[in-house]
Amino acid sequence: MITLMVNGKPRELPGPTGLVEFLEGLDIRTQFVAVGYNGQVIDKEEFHRVELRHGDVLEIVRPVGGG
Repeated sequence: MITLMVNGKPRELPGPTGLVEFLEGLDIRTQFVAVGYNGQVIDKEEFHRVELRHGDVLEIVRPVGGG
């Protein structure tokens, strides 16, 4: 079991997990999201290379419609 912080809240996962797999599990479409990983914004082209591990910090930002 690993614990990471997602948007300021602890989240447990069964083990190391790919970022894309994690986002898809939350029903988040990767083309419409920005991700900060351990303090750095990740290019969408790099999402598939990131494996989430114990102690990592994610900030997930999605656009909100309105006007």
